[in-house]
Amino acid sequence: MTAGPVELLRRLCETTSARLAGAELRGRVEQVRAGLDAPLRVAVAGAVSSGKSTLVNALLGLPVAPVDAGECTFVVTQYEYGEDDGLVTAELTDGGVAHSRLLPGHRLPADLGVDVARIRRLRVTLDLPSLRTVTIIDTPGMNTVTAANEQAARSMLFGSGEEDDRAQAMIYVLRYVQKFDDTTLAEFRGLTGACGMSCVNTLAVLGQVDRRGDEDDPWPTARRLAAKGYQDLRTSVFDVVPVIGLLAETARACPLEADEFKALSRLAELDEDDLEDYLLDLNDFRSAPDLPIPAEVRHRLVERLHRYGIATAVGALRRGEAADPAALSAHLLERSGYSSAGRVATGSVAAGLAHFARRADQLKALDALTRLRRIARSPVLGSDRSALDALAAQLDEDRPIATALGGLRIFSAAEALGRGTLVLDEEMTAELLRLARHDDPAGQLGLPAGASREEIAAAATAAAMRWRRLAMMSEGRTAGHRARDVLTVLEDLVSAALDAAPDGERGPAGAAGDGPLPPIPVDPAVVEALCSSPMVPAGDRRAMELLLTGAELATQLGAPPGTPGAEIAGYAAALGARFRVLTHRPLSLRQRRAAEALCDACEAVWAHHHRDGP
Repeated sequence: MTAGPVELLRRLCETTSARLAGAELRGRVEQVRAGLDAPLRVAVAGAVSSGKSTLVNALLGLPVAPVDAGECTFVVTQYEYGEDDGLVTAELTDGGVAHSRLLPGHRLPADLGVDVARIRRLRVTLDLPSLRTVTIIDTPGMNTVTAANEQAARSMLFGSGEEDDRAQAMIYVLRYVQKFDDTTLAEFRGLTGACGMSCVNTLAVLGQVDRRGDEDDPWPTARRLAAKGYQDLRTSVFDVVPVIGLLAETARACPLEADEFKALSRLAELDEDDLEDYLLDLNDFRSAPDLPIPAEVRHRLVERLHRYGIATAVGALRRGEAADPAALSAHLLERSGYSSAGRVATGSVAAGLAHFARRADQLKALDALTRLRRIARSPVLGSDRSALDALAAQLDEDRPIATALGGLRIFSAAEALGRGTLVLDEEMTAELLRLARHDDPAGQLGLPAGASREEIAAAATAAAMRWRRLAMMSEGRTAGHRARDVLTVLEDLVSAALDAAPDGERGPAGAAGDGPLPPIPVDPAVVEALCSSPMVPAGDRRAMELLLTGAELATQLGAPPGTPGAEIAGYAAALGARFRVLTHRPLSLRQRRAAEALCDACEAVWAHHHRDGP
């Protein structure tokens, strides 16, 4: 079984650490190694008063993060898994630690018992199964998203510029505005770039989408703004999603109490116009003497639901959609926008978090690669220099380990797109972002769910041709390297689709034409050279045997006998893409040239019959 990226990098860290004499360097490598086994670190950042802390509580399902101004709001707080539920550890700037505990109800104390200026970071241990795979980092609110450099950005967001503070994914909560101006967009892109974030590990959230007083239903406008925001930020974020964090927090972290449910039920009995008048001014709603609900309960309803939440809850009760507090909380969660309807890849906070969780190993490996390459450039001499040179050589893009880490190639290309070192037209930009956003081959290629193997292979082949042209035109430059990254992923999709098809079912059988097309000549020595390499998969060996033994062109390419020339082109292109994958493997020069010869032969068939197609 092929080792995954985390396992490959784990072995590399262990080998490098064993060769290093310097304790400081060895510690840095071991820290990278430990990070590969730790949960994915997801930072939640955002502007002051954007609704960031309410979203953190919704993510955790507990009302831990303080939402009011206080000492804790100025301290980076890391929520991590542990059996000692409620333990709070303050890591101090002088290297010391101070311990305390959460208050009843899982709330951080207002007074940490230590001067906040001395605290580098808080670590809160929670016995939550969800934290076994993802660590949530709550960061101080910012008045601006400007960051001059990587260390300043990490210091601003995560407490210091040290490498162990580096988050591997980020959820950034933006204030709900009618449009993003150029300055805000430029600052946001600068911040994510400086923090090592890109469109594969950044989710932008539009918070407080219910706070527009002139709209009874904020969702149509919120979704339009989110879609426009994604178009503006798509090279910097995985998605832009709207959310009412307050409703999500109430539903997930602190469900409605019995007296609050009773109060909402009483409000549902009022005349609709009268209640609407009361809700126009929430101060009037809190203090009105003639409402049949205690003022203290009304105050809590405003704090926990605000105007839209109260109106939504009352509407559900009037329609009989919530018979008890649990059902009402579920309704509020749905109306908060926190979760998507059904299993969708994008469109909500929960979908974004699930996207990060699915790609946790890849994101951790990407972070580890960045840190190891930085370590390899450390200014040292002697035996440690030799060890770091060996590390750098292993991480070179032409080494076998880089081939084995092929799953990270799309990440590199997406980062280059965000930085502007890979410039694409609209079609190829959309193509790359689909590959980065989706996990299933159909979604990656813009095909409908349930697309056939043949459709996947054909779409990936057509895309591969575009990226091959770009790679050839940009040979030797960064854009060329990144285009080859994308090309390799597309060729892997072609190979996977072909490998999944049973023998003799590589595509739809075509009607017989005027007669079988003559076979193309194939040099047996070329096939023998490739088949002698253990790097050639069994499926590729069978495909090469067909090239040698096929009695006509169709059977040579794995197509049904008699397939007309108009359909032959697709088979030839797919097979050429499959053999092109071999040129990226660690083969000898003779074997690489043999693979290139097979590619050239298949592409010549494609070029000839593609012109004859409809």
